[in-house]
Amino acid sequence: MTVARPKDRRVIPPREAQRQPRLDHEIRARPVRLREAAVEPAPAASGADGLSRASRRGLDLFAFFVANLQTGFGPFLAVYFTQSKWTQSDIGFALTVGSLVSLLGQVPGGAFVDAMRSKRFAAGVSVAAISASALALALWPNFLIVLLAMAVHSAASCILTPAIAAISIGLVGHAHAGERLGRNASFQAMGNAVAAAGMGACGYYLSNDAVFYLTAALVVPTIMALSAIRAEEIDAGVRTQEPEARPADAASGGVRALLTNRALLSFAACMTLFFLANAAMLPLVGSVLTLRASETATALVAACIMVPQAVLAVLAPAVGRAAERFGRYPVLLAGFAALPIRGLLFAYTDNPYLLVAIQVFDGVSAAVLGVMVPLVVSDLTRGTGRFNLALGAVGTAMGIGAALSTSLAGILADRLGSHTAFLGLAVVGAAAFALVALIMPETRREAAR
Repeated sequence: MTVARPKDRRVIPPREAQRQPRLDHEIRARPVRLREAAVEPAPAASGADGLSRASRRGLDLFAFFVANLQTGFGPFLAVYFTQSKWTQSDIGFALTVGSLVSLLGQVPGGAFVDAMRSKRFAAGVSVAAISASALALALWPNFLIVLLAMAVHSAASCILTPAIAAISIGLVGHAHAGERLGRNASFQAMGNAVAAAGMGACGYYLSNDAVFYLTAALVVPTIMALSAIRAEEIDAGVRTQEPEARPADAASGGVRALLTNRALLSFAACMTLFFLANAAMLPLVGSVLTLRASETATALVAACIMVPQAVLAVLAPAVGRAAERFGRYPVLLAGFAALPIRGLLFAYTDNPYLLVAIQVFDGVSAAVLGVMVPLVVSDLTRGTGRFNLALGAVGTAMGIGAALSTSLAGILADRLGSHTAFLGLAVVGAAAFALVALIMPETRREAAR
């Protein structure tokens, strides 16, 4: 086929032709430059997973400061309420309200995060609510305000935990989720340790209500750290979930999707047994230390809290890398195995200082579960859009186990002694390990990296 030449084609003089750009050179050169730009390495501020340095550091600091915020609502509450002339029944009722809201709010909190398009916004609202609760406790320590503050704090925490997990997996993708979650756990452990020391100093040198003023003020660096995480790098819809059509049951109802996920139900059962054995061990150790070394009991109990946090801070990143390299199943077995060993050692140890050393096993379990719970739940809910809802359901199962654990240990200790109580908890821990070994599948997907 012959293409007709245009009739009005103008002849370009030689000098003008020299000034004209060579179109054929441009046509050849331009794609080369575009290709070079496409393969140009990311700026130095980005890591191997493509996450910018600002977002990485922002998430590190956010995990650190969130742990600071949550520490203010820990053991300092009972001290503050006692100083405010509260009765033990009122203190117990206030703490119970917080525990009940925390237990019942796990699933709705996860569903709320699933429904929110912006996980950063959900996290920011939760942080602001926790800060407001701390400020209310410091300014108006009357019964009704305290109950409301405890309920708001617990409800906000039910949203904050899945929001952090969703942001983390959305930032780095599923292939790097284990390492990122391990890094989160490490910074949270450091935050707990620093906050415990700082708030203890505030309570000692200033006043107990200064702890809650400090907790409320921590909202500023926490929000600043959250704002440093770049919203455009969070692709929760694609990275947290597999880019595939949702199953019919997941689209029709979240509860039905959870109840038909056999592996998820198995994991929830394993976690219930684990916390049934684990939650009462540290309070029981505190009672034993008080009886055997009353003068140094407070310092030894503090050491029992600090040792697992130190182990968690050091070990959590390695746990995340191991989960990506060897799979979830062997790492879970290691974390569950540490629990019955710890119970047996507690049962046959009389030296108070050895009781503190045995808490290293608690740090191992905490490092494993701090990484593996959100990671396994994410594995089991990929493609359903129900990650945070499922994470809340597993959190509810853990809370049920923890609530029953203290009652079980108390009955055993009162009727049969602390030695038998530790043995009973060790048996339950061994049952949890056996359940993981028998019914938990490997959840990592090699093809989805």
